[in-house]
Amino acid sequence: MGIFDIFRASGGQTKEALSPRAMTGEGQLFSGLNDPAFYEFLRNGGGGASASGVHVTTKRALQNTAVLRSVSLLAFSIGMLPLHLKDKTTKEVADHPLHRVLHRKPNAWQTAFEFRSIMQQRALTEGDAFALKVMSGNKIIQLVPLSNCKVVQNPDWSLTYTVTRKNGGDVKYRQEDIFHLRYGLSEDGFTGLSMVKQAAEAIGLALQAERSAARMFSKGMIVGGFLKHKDKLSQEAFNRLKESMADGEGADNAHKWKILEEGMDMQSFQAPGKDAQGLEQRQHQIEEIGRVFGIPRPLLMMDDTSWGSGIDVLGQLFVRYSLNPWFEAWQQAIERDLLTEAEADKYEAKFNAGGLLRGSMKDQADFFAKGLGAGGHTPWLHPDEPREWMDLPPRNDLPQPMGAQKGAQNEPS
Repeated sequence: MGIFDIFRASGGQTKEALSPRAMTGEGQLFSGLNDPAFYEFLRNGGGGASASGVHVTTKRALQNTAVLRSVSLLAFSIGMLPLHLKDKTTKEVADHPLHRVLHRKPNAWQTAFEFRSIMQQRALTEGDAFALKVMSGNKIIQLVPLSNCKVVQNPDWSLTYTVTRKNGGDVKYRQEDIFHLRYGLSEDGFTGLSMVKQAAEAIGLALQAERSAARMFSKGMIVGGFLKHKDKLSQEAFNRLKESMADGEGADNAHKWKILEEGMDMQSFQAPGKDAQGLEQRQHQIEEIGRVFGIPRPLLMMDDTSWGSGIDVLGQLFVRYSLNPWFEAWQQAIERDLLTEAEADKYEAKFNAGGLLRGSMKDQADFFAKGLGAGGHTPWLHPDEPREWMDLPPRNDLPQPMGAQKGAQNEPS
């Protein structure tokens, strides 16, 4: 589709049909000629192609294994970790309708894992993720993810959200109707930067490297060796040789000897250095994409190292520097959009990342023992607390912590 095809329309078409559409990549729909995305489309040459020659869309970027791994790792981590609404004073789970929505059932067709994963995925790839608040009185009973949503800032600094429906109609929502999760980096302060767009060059180069490798196998000529003849080969010898080479194809015939014709010589090819360079280029692009999303190399299967005890440190690194910023983004967005001022003073949303931060079983045992007063340490844990962390039920017949017993013996009668 040419750039001027956007403006072609017959006299009988409706206003909806006259809306400019960009048929590139997975396709784009513009709300009108004043849509800022339309001008960005024009500035990018009508297709948004990167310098590598690839139009990097979200759908196309996720076809790259490094992008898919990075996005899924972050999205699934946010989806699987428990998210609780807690009382700030008691630290207990809040008796509030929002807790059920966040922790267990956000809407009628999604689990909490599915809802948080898709919201996180969109925040990573698009820069923003939106969900409509479904109310019953003054209570939020559902959160419905929205796509094709545009946000603008009004003169009074409030925000208006416009959702384009599949039938082409637009619906406008007020700021108080929307739960808005966005990437922390921003150009305007109210929309996040798309990591796919910001890393379009690195992703485009990775896609081209993969395409080049695939093209080599589909259309390239991969020759294992060649045959030399000092003179002209007779037609009979050529036919016999051709049949012999065809019969030798396949893994079952590997390393078998060949009978050559009329004094021929056989020479083998060695893999050219450029093939190894192509592999190095693809590995470098994986590292570049991992750097953009904040994913450690081993989690992208880049290092041939023994995991061993290093997996514990790696998990802590991933939580501290990759997930923690997103924890804070979720928690503060929930406080801003889903709680009233009075509720925000009393309640807080908290992810429980303890499962990812725990060390080995030996490290956990040492930690629990010291917390319960072993080795002369002052006890600061109740026996039921480690049991809760290990998903075990509380027990009333457990002995008191060691330090508590010692303190009781020293008490004056």
